[in-house]
Amino acid sequence: MVAAGEGLYAGQRRVSENFGKDLMVVWSGRTSMQAGGMRAGRALQWQARDYEVVQQEATACRWVLPQLGNSVPVRSDHSSATLLVTASLPPFAEIRTIPVAEGRFYHWDDVREARRVAFLGSDARKQLFGSRPALGETVYLAGIPYLVIGVMQHKEQDSSYDGRDISKVFVPFPSALRDFPNPPPLKPDSVDRLLVTPRPLEHHEACKWQVRPALARLHDFDPRDEEAAGIWDTVENAKAFHRLTDGMKYFLGAIGLVSLLLGGIGVMDVMLVAVRERTREIGIRKAVGATSREILRLFFLETLIVVFVSGAAGMTVAYALCAAVNRLPMPQYFAGLLASWKAALLAWLLLGAVAVLSALYPARQAASVDPVEALRFEPGG
Repeated sequence: MVAAGEGLYAGQRRVSENFGKDLMVVWSGRTSMQAGGMRAGRALQWQARDYEVVQQEATACRWVLPQLGNSVPVRSDHSSATLLVTASLPPFAEIRTIPVAEGRFYHWDDVREARRVAFLGSDARKQLFGSRPALGETVYLAGIPYLVIGVMQHKEQDSSYDGRDISKVFVPFPSALRDFPNPPPLKPDSVDRLLVTPRPLEHHEACKWQVRPALARLHDFDPRDEEAAGIWDTVENAKAFHRLTDGMKYFLGAIGLVSLLLGGIGVMDVMLVAVRERTREIGIRKAVGATSREILRLFFLETLIVVFVSGAAGMTVAYALCAAVNRLPMPQYFAGLLASWKAALLAWLLLGAVAVLSALYPARQAASVDPVEALRFEPGG
C-alpha cells in the first residue's frame, strides 16, 4: 500500500519537474489600485531590460529571466511548419528542464553576440527533418536563416503556459528581440513574462515578495497590487500536491495497518483454538513440574514464530510483487511500486506490535489452565 503511494508521488514529481524546478512565472496584468496619481485599470507590459533591475533588487532570487515567444513560419530544406519560437537566456534550459539529446543549448556568447542559432524541440525536429540529421543544418524562421546547434531530448510535460516544449524552437533572447519582436500594439521591446527562481528553496517566499515591489517601482503601480503582477507559483503547487500525496500515503498505510490488525486477530483466534486443543498436553506439562511462566513463554514464543514467519513470507511476496510490477510499462504519472526501507522498517515494527498483542491473551489463557481439570479434558468433548 505504501509503495503504491510512493510510486504515485514520485511519478507526479518527475512529470512536474519536467515543466520547471522551483519556478515562478510573473505576468503583467492591469492595475487594480491607484498609485502615485496613476489611475487603476492601466495595462502593463514588462520591458526587455526589466529583468536586469529586478535581478539586482531581488537578492533572494537566483535567476530572473525574460521570455519572449511568437508563432513564426519555420522551414527547412525538407519541410515547413508554423512553430512557437521561444527566447530567453541560457539558464532557461536548467530552470525549465530542457534536456539535450544532440549538440548544445545556446550559451552566453550566443546571447552577447545575438547569434542566429536555434535549438529544436524533439517534435519540431521531426516536423522539419523527419528521420534526417538536423544538427548543423539551417532552418529559416520567418525567412531568416538560423543554424541548428542542438536538439532536445523527448520529455513528458503535464502543464504549460504557452505549449509543449518539444514542439518549440529555442533561440537566444537578443536574437528574437531583433528578428521576432512582439507585434503592435505591443511595444517592440516588450516581453511576455519573467521567469524567477529562488537561490535556495528556503528563500522562495522572500524571492517572491521581492519581485513585485521591484516591478512596481519600474512601472508605477502599488506593490500590493496582485492583479498588476500575477505570479504562477509552481513551488506552492508542488507543496499542495505533496500534501495531497502524503494524505494518500497515510490513507493507504492506514489500510495496511488495519489489515495487520485483522491478521493479528486471526492469529489470536488460531492460538486460542490451539490452547483448547492442547489443554490435556498443558495439564500433563504442569503435572510433571512445568510452571505457569514456562507455559506462558511456550505459547508466547509459538505465537511470535507464527506471526513473524507469516510476516516474512508476506514481505517477500510484497517485494516480489513490487519488482514484477516495476518491470511493466508505467503510466505517465506513476513511477511504479516503490518500496522504501523506511516503509519496510515500519511494517516490521507494526508486525512486532501485532505479534505481541496477539500472543498475550492466548498465552495467558494457556498459563491459567488448571492441571487437574486439564487432565480430565477430552478433546472434542
